[in-house]
Amino acid sequence: MQIGNLQVNTPIMLGPMAGVTDWAFRTVCARLGANMTVTEMVSSRALVYKDKKSAALLKKNEGSLCGAQIFGNDPAIMAEAAVLALEISGCDFLDINMGCPMPKIANSGDGCGLMRTPELAGQIVAAVKKAVDVPVTVKCRLGWDKGSINVLEFTKRMEDCGADMVTVHARTRSMLYSGVADWDMITKVKRQLSIPVIANGDITGGEAAVKCLKRTGADGIMIGRSTFGDPWVFAEVKAALAGEEGYTRPDLKGRIEVAVEQFRLSEQDHGEHIACLEARKHFAWYLRGVAHSSYYKKEISSLSTMEDIYRIAKDVVRDLQ
Repeated sequence: MQIGNLQVNTPIMLGPMAGVTDWAFRTVCARLGANMTVTEMVSSRALVYKDKKSAALLKKNEGSLCGAQIFGNDPAIMAEAAVLALEISGCDFLDINMGCPMPKIANSGDGCGLMRTPELAGQIVAAVKKAVDVPVTVKCRLGWDKGSINVLEFTKRMEDCGADMVTVHARTRSMLYSGVADWDMITKVKRQLSIPVIANGDITGGEAAVKCLKRTGADGIMIGRSTFGDPWVFAEVKAALAGEEGYTRPDLKGRIEVAVEQFRLSEQDHGEHIACLEARKHFAWYLRGVAHSSYYKKEISSLSTMEDIYRIAKDVVRDLQ
């Protein structure tokens, strides 16, 4: 499949999620089967104003095609930020966030707020496309709310303005992450566009991925919240798409080893303090569904050093394996 000048076989993408998909987690997911990843979203204005914390979010991971995601609602600033994002990261493509539903983003006219101003959204895509020489992709939703579902007109405009690929999260902004994703709308989007379409929403594993692709005709899938504590979901999906059944995740020891490796990478990227703060949520996710793990989840909630991580990891394997 072609995404501009990039080639990829059936994208199995890790969705960009603020506070989750940092370089360490993206690296782990890429190793386990995600063949496309996207950075956390970064404010276009923050990049243009030379904010160092924002620039640090754009570190490119190895092992997959990697996109830099930016958000904003000013075409000129978005174009300038796109150039900066690629200079900083060296990423393979530039993704524009037009799907974030969070009030502080969407209510300011950024993220999914742009679905209420499709002409402006088109101007942003055209400006960014003119400014960079890598593929430009767009992530959006079905619309603002149930009464204003405009994804068909919106995605057609994105294609006409130069987008090389669109990802559709099959929920409205008002749904946030509740309810059931409407894959049938993705089917309609795919039928009208000539550029690749990626399906997002309720893709929880291999079986769901196969069903989604068969039902929608989409070119690939993007997985978001189902990756929390379970980067092996990509390996499961990859196996399912290859017609292989019964993918088995590693035992608890193997899971904990991957978790600890992620936290080591996080320390390498952010330093010990931030790595430990990130580990508090990620480590707890890795223990979801593990019997009798509540004591250790409490321990995890206050860990503050890498030694804490190593100690808890060793105790979990010893006591719960």
